[in-house]
Amino acid sequence: MSSASLDKLYADLLDKQNRGQDGLPPVEQWHPALSGDIDIRIARDGTWYHEGVAFKRAPLVSLFASILKREGDDYFLVTPEEKWRVTVDDVPLHVIAVERAQRSQQQALVFTTMTGDTVVASTEHPIRVAVNADSGEPSPYLLVRNQLEGLISRAVYYELAEMLEERQVDSASVFGVSSMGEFFPLS
Repeated sequence: MSSASLDKLYADLLDKQNRGQDGLPPVEQWHPALSGDIDIRIARDGTWYHEGVAFKRAPLVSLFASILKREGDDYFLVTPEEKWRVTVDDVPLHVIAVERAQRSQQQALVFTTMTGDTVVASTEHPIRVAVNADSGEPSPYLLVRNQLEGLISRAVYYELAEMLEERQVDSASVFGVSSMGEFFPLS
């Protein structure tokens, strides 16, 4: 099925994704000078800390996540006038849920982040897996928006494992999941 046909088939899901992203500030258009470093750290599990104390209010985390910007390997909280570097242990967002939508023998995987982003895995929002060289442990990621990735939680990764399909890729058997006509290897 063509990309245009899939977009039409899943227009409601893509519209929900786009509505969420349309409501975000245009951080990619803001380029203020660096204001400095701020003692905010985003842990691997998605918990935000200020001066070592975890944020208690989810709306505040969502607000800050909406003005988060990545430049190279650094992350910043930006406004049109200020730019503060924050520390990110791995990636800044955390994927906490997945839903499988099936229509006309096609599948779309819809992910939700801890900060309320809704993302349909696709060419524009790919899933990738990095494997730790020392432990062999996989870390799955989803491109959420504007170069910002979300770590797929262990629980969601286990849900994806139940959706695995096997395909031949370059003469090798590969296990992965499909969404919006794309195949994403998870092994």
